[in-house]
Amino acid sequence: MALSVSEVDRFEAARPRLEAIAYRLLGSASEAEDAVQETFLRWQAADVGRIEVPEAWLTKVLTNWCLNLLASARARRETYVGRWLPEPLLAGDPMLGPADTAEQRESVSYAVLVLLERLSPKERAVYVLREAFDYPHREIARILDITEAAGQQIYHRAKKHIADGNTRTEVGEAAALRIVEEFLAAATSGRTEPLVRLLTQEVVAVGDGGGKVPARAKAFEGARAVATFLRGLFKPGKAKRALIGGIPEVYASTANGGPAVVVVVEGRVAGIACLEVGPEGIVAVRSQVNPDKLVRATGRWAATDHGEGPLHTL
Repeated sequence: MALSVSEVDRFEAARPRLEAIAYRLLGSASEAEDAVQETFLRWQAADVGRIEVPEAWLTKVLTNWCLNLLASARARRETYVGRWLPEPLLAGDPMLGPADTAEQRESVSYAVLVLLERLSPKERAVYVLREAFDYPHREIARILDITEAAGQQIYHRAKKHIADGNTRTEVGEAAALRIVEEFLAAATSGRTEPLVRLLTQEVVAVGDGGGKVPARAKAFEGARAVATFLRGLFKPGKAKRALIGGIPEVYASTANGGPAVVVVVEGRVAGIACLEVGPEGIVAVRSQVNPDKLVRATGRWAATDHGEGPLHTL
């Protein structure tokens, strides 16, 4: 069924919100874009004139499509090569969605996206719709075809799971950049002790290469082990340059609202390490180096000014 210009415009006005919901639900920008496109196709096929509240209809279609994807994703991730981590988004990416409240910023932080993987698809949907987009429980119930009481129970259960596993402390952009600069100075010093002082005793480091780039799937644990690993990771070398296809330039940046190390090779983002910071120091270093999960970041990087250039080269 052909859509009128106003009906297409109505969908396009909703697209940013739909993409932001889908990204939080799926942890993947490319899958979020596909889910929104599928929602558009269903909008195109529907009798739009009979839809009383288009925004609610679109959210319901999108959310339930994402729930189906999440159910199948669990099976796919069992065969994923190495550790699966979410796709990080650099500062200013519109898919990050609203960031006016602490709850909205928290819901898209990299630490919380990792924790969301532990929830059931329905728990994840209720948490995202309520925490990030402030949907009333009554509307969430209609979207998911559950009772309002059941939705509230699911929400409280999901929120507790997230709270129990979340050690992250929110920091502003300026503070985040200072943290990365201090981290990089320690990581490139050639010594272990400066790094150990920045890390908590329970710190973990893990990476996602998707079987396409070498990455540590089994986490390093503890300050000494993580510091030793990072010291080697940030040590310049010809073999490293040959493997990565050029001279890696290292920048201090932010991803998903938190401190991040961005490695760029000839304009291509080759890796993003998201630093989770707690009250006592860095509690996790999660590195995304799977090239499939860095395509959007590369596009965002190319469209952004980076000031005086990289802090280091490897």
